[in-house]
Amino acid sequence: MQPTPVPLVSVIVPAYNTAPFIAETLDSVFAQSMTDYEVIVVNDGSPDTPALEQALLPYRDRIRYIVQPNGGLSAARNTAIRASRSELVAFLDSDDAWEPDYLKYQLKELTDRGLTVVYADATIFGDTRLAGQRFMDVHRSTGPVTIESLVTQRCNVMVSVLARREAVVNAGSFDESLRSSEDFDLWLRIVRAGGQIGYHRRALVRSRLRHDSLSANGISMCHHIVRVLDKAVRELDLSPHEREVIAGKRRDFSAMLRLHEGKRAFLAGRYAEAAAALAEANRHLRRLKLTMAVMLLRLVPGLLLKAYDLRHRLVFGGAAR
Repeated sequence: MQPTPVPLVSVIVPAYNTAPFIAETLDSVFAQSMTDYEVIVVNDGSPDTPALEQALLPYRDRIRYIVQPNGGLSAARNTAIRASRSELVAFLDSDDAWEPDYLKYQLKELTDRGLTVVYADATIFGDTRLAGQRFMDVHRSTGPVTIESLVTQRCNVMVSVLARREAVVNAGSFDESLRSSEDFDLWLRIVRAGGQIGYHRRALVRSRLRHDSLSANGISMCHHIVRVLDKAVRELDLSPHEREVIAGKRRDFSAMLRLHEGKRAFLAGRYAEAAAALAEANRHLRRLKLTMAVMLLRLVPGLLLKAYDLRHRLVFGGAAR
């Protein structure tokens, strides 16, 4: 029996509660102009498993399907990385999609430029006011990808990347204790290990945003970013300047975390808790709108609850920017 040829790329698709979208995702993979790849779908203990497996039926002879207890995106991606046979891995979320030349163009960029990881621009779509915009217009990438540019968000690496498998594994793969910002953590470790992350501005990904996604939860996102920054300080060999930069961004995200917690308390009618959280956030953010919100919450909290326009536009509409 002839051995199965090793594919050039392993496409990794973690699946959790995305049965309505995964066919579109897989169709975009199987429409690629470059065909030397394998596809690994990991069902991460998804609550919609019957619907997911029904959606996967037309593709079962073309994918490797793995089912595991829920462990989060990191655990699902790591399972697929361990199962992969290729020297290159491409990450694709199960509600996103690729343009037909994604793999071909990404491979050329990776090899021609000698990169460790390469990411493209994306077109945003879905249930969001950002639909139709480009990822890099919303989350910029300017200059080289370094520890400092990652931490200051001068460079924002989107998760749909093509990467050298060995570099990902040597950096420790995804941290399974993180349920959010796990990719940010990995990029920091890859860069510190000497890996080169590059990007280009060709929109080769269609990135779906949903209200129920992890990235839509401001409290969870800020909490995990603070965790990643603390982990970087503990575990990475950082210069004094990098430590200073991280300390500054940690203060920023800690304040944003308190802002989101204050907003949640306000919407739940816990006005004293909201006022305390917003006041704490504003000691760092120093926003006039937040000062007004705290004053109104302490004096006439019911006024804010009744004033829809104030609640959604005046108080919070520009406070998070």
